Amino acid sequence: MGMALVVDKGSVLVTGAAGFIGRNLCPVLEEAGWLVRRVVRRNATEGDVLIEDMGPETDWSSALTGMDAVVHLAARVHVLREQQHVPADRFRKVNAMATRTLARQAAQAGVKRFVFVSTIGVHGVKTEKKGFVETDALAPVNDYARSKCEAEAVLRDIERDTGMEVVVLRPPLVYGPGVKANFYMLLKGVCMGLPLPLAGIKNNRDFLYVGNLSHAILTCLSHPDAAGQDFLLADGQAIATPVLIRHIARSLGRPARLFYMPAWALDLAGRVLGKHDMINRLIGSLEVNTAHIRERLGWQPPYSLDDGLKTTIGWYQQARKKEA
Repeated sequence: MGMALVVDKGSVLVTGAAGFIGRNLCPVLEEAGWLVRRVVRRNATEGDVLIEDMGPETDWSSALTGMDAVVHLAARVHVLREQQHVPADRFRKVNAMATRTLARQAAQAGVKRFVFVSTIGVHGVKTEKKGFVETDALAPVNDYARSKCEAEAVLRDIERDTGMEVVVLRPPLVYGPGVKANFYMLLKGVCMGLPLPLAGIKNNRDFLYVGNLSHAILTCLSHPDAAGQDFLLADGQAIATPVLIRHIARSLGRPARLFYMPAWALDLAGRVLGKHDMINRLIGSLEVNTAHIRERLGWQPPYSLDDGLKTTIGWYQQARKKEA
C-alpha cells in the first residue's frame, strides 16, 4: 500500500521536545514541512511553550491553539536503580492522568490527530517463541508500563467520545545520538573494556533507532490508514546481546571482553544486586513483529540496525572527545 496523505502538512505540538527522542524528531518534522511547536520543561527558547510540571491540572490551551496534530512524547520514565522506589501514583499522574487532560483539551481545540508514544512494555518484558504482535494481551509488569497501558485506554475512550484520531506507537528500547540509560551504559562499559559475563547468552532482542521512530511518527501524522491503530515498531533485525557487544566493540576499536556465566547465575546476581530488570534486558529475548505497520501503511524503516549503530557510536565517540 502506497503512502497517502490525510491532510496537507500543518502545525504539530510536540511534548517532551527537549528529550532524547524529541531532539531527534523535531528537525525531521520541520524538514518534512510541519510547523513544530515545542513543549519543554526548562530552558525555553523563542517559540517554545514552557510547562514545568505536567499533571492532571495542566492548562494546555495556549500550547494547543492552532494545532492540527499532537505528538505526545513527554513521560515519567522507569528508574535505572531499582532501589530508588518511585510510587506508582507518580507514574499515573504524569503518564496517564496528564495524558488524559492533554488529549481532552486537544480534542476541544480541534486537533485532528494525536500520536502517542507508548512502550512495548505494555505487552511484557520478554518473548518466548515468537515476537509480540498488536493483538497480544496487554500484560505490563512494572508501574511505568502499567501507566502507559492506562493512558492508551484513556486515549481510546477520548477518541470514541470526540472523534479525534489517535495513533498509538509501542517501541522497544530506542537508541541513537543522545541516548541515555541502559544503552549508554552498555556503550560506556564496552568502551572501558569491562569484562562482561554474557558470552553464553543466546537471545534475540529487537531495538529501534531513533531515526526510524521519527520516520514512523512522521508517517502516522499524515497517513489516513493510521487513524485508530496501534503499531509495534522495531528496526526489524533482532540481535543477540553478545553479537551486539562485539559489533559495538569492533566499531569502537576495542576488544569485546566477554566471558561465560550461566544464565541462572546472572539472574540470581541481578536479584541480589537489585539489578534484575537490567540483567533481564541483557539475557532475555524481546522480539517485535512489525508486519502490521508495514502492511497497513507501507512503512519501512529507512535505517538498518547497522546504520543506527554506526551513527550512535559515532556520536558517542564525539561526546567522549568533548569530555576529555
